[in-house]
Amino acid sequence: MCSPPSPPSLSPETPRSWLQVPRLALRQRLSGFSGSTSRPAPWRRRPIAFLCYILSVSALRPLANRVALYRSFPTRILSRAWGRLNGVELPTWLRKPVYSLYIWTFGVNMQEAAVEDLHHYKNLGEFFRRRLKPAVRPVCASSCLISPADGRILHFGRVKNSEVEQVKGVTYSLENFLGPQKRRSNDSSSSFRDLLLSSPDNDLFHVVIYLAPGDYHCFHSPTDWRVELRRHFPGSLMSVNPGVARLIKELFCLNERVALTGQWQHGFFSLTAVGATNVGSIRVYFDQELHTNAPRYSKGSFHDRSYVAPGDKELRAGEEGGVVSVEGRGVTLQKGAVLGEFNLGSTIVLLFEAPKDFSFSLRPGQQIRVGEGLGSL
Repeated sequence: MCSPPSPPSLSPETPRSWLQVPRLALRQRLSGFSGSTSRPAPWRRRPIAFLCYILSVSALRPLANRVALYRSFPTRILSRAWGRLNGVELPTWLRKPVYSLYIWTFGVNMQEAAVEDLHHYKNLGEFFRRRLKPAVRPVCASSCLISPADGRILHFGRVKNSEVEQVKGVTYSLENFLGPQKRRSNDSSSSFRDLLLSSPDNDLFHVVIYLAPGDYHCFHSPTDWRVELRRHFPGSLMSVNPGVARLIKELFCLNERVALTGQWQHGFFSLTAVGATNVGSIRVYFDQELHTNAPRYSKGSFHDRSYVAPGDKELRAGEEGGVVSVEGRGVTLQKGAVLGEFNLGSTIVLLFEAPKDFSFSLRPGQQIRVGEGLGSL
C-alpha cells in the first residue's frame, strides 16, 4: 500500500475578527490570494447543506413528495446554462477576485496546479479543468488498482445479488446501471452479476468515488486495461452529493452517465463517469464522438460505440492524452494515464472482476487522490 504524499504547507488562517466586520474581512481575504489556499470551514458548504435540509426536513412534506419535487427541477437546462456561462471569457481584472472566491469557498489547493497564476485562466471552464503538476500525483506501483480521481470514498466492497450500494443502505440495480450485457453461456438462470464473471474463482467488486466542486476534475485510468465499449446513458442531472444520494434510490441509474467497459488482467472491468447538476459535460479524450447533455433524449435509452474494429482496422484516438495504443481489440490504457474530465464535480464508479482474495485498503469517507492504491491481491 502506498501512503499518500505529504500535502504542501499552507498559510495560517487569519484571525476570526472578521466576524465583526465581514465586508472588510472578505476584501482582505480576496486581496491576499496569490496561489495559496485556505482550509474551508463547515459553514462554507451551506448551499449543499441547505439542499439536503430541504429534502430531508420532515415538517416540509412527505418524503415521496419531496423527492418528486426535486426530480421535477429543470436540472438539465440549468446545467447547459451553467456550461455556457463557464465558457464566457472574463476580463483580466475580474479573474483573480472570481477565482479567489471559489478557492476560498471550496478549499482549492492552487499550489498543486500546473499554472498557479489565476490570470492565466480565461474562463471558469478553464479554471475548473486546470491541470496539475506532474509530481503531485505519483502512481502507486505496488497496487494493481489505483484511484482514478481525487475525491471521497462513498462505498466499496463486493457486489451481492446484482445490487450495488451508492451510499450506505441505499442500492441500485447493476443491470439498470450498466445496461444489457452479452451472455457468456446459454444458461438463462444466471444472475446479471454472474454474466460479468469469466471465472468461478473470481468475484465482482465495486468502489464509488465522489468528486466535490473543489477537487481536481480530470479522471485517470485506474489500471492497465483494454476498453472495448462506450455506452452513453442520457438522463437526469440531479446532485450526487451523499446527502441527496441517501434519499433517491437508484440515483446513479437515473443520472446521465458514460460507462466504459472492457477487460483487465483478471476479467471484466468498467469505469463509469456519472453526471450531476452543472456537470452535464463528461468528456472522454479518445472519443470525439461523445456528446453529453443534449437538449432532447429518450428516457431509458442508451447509445453504444464499440472500439473493437473488424479485422485489422484501427480506430483513431483523440490527440489529447490517455491512449497508449489503439488496435482492433479496443483502446489500450496504461495505469495512471489521463482519461477524461468533468466540468465541475461528480462521481466515478468502478466495477471489476478480481480473485476472491482481493482486498481493499480503504475506509468509508476516506479522502483519496489520483494514483493512490485502492487494494491489492
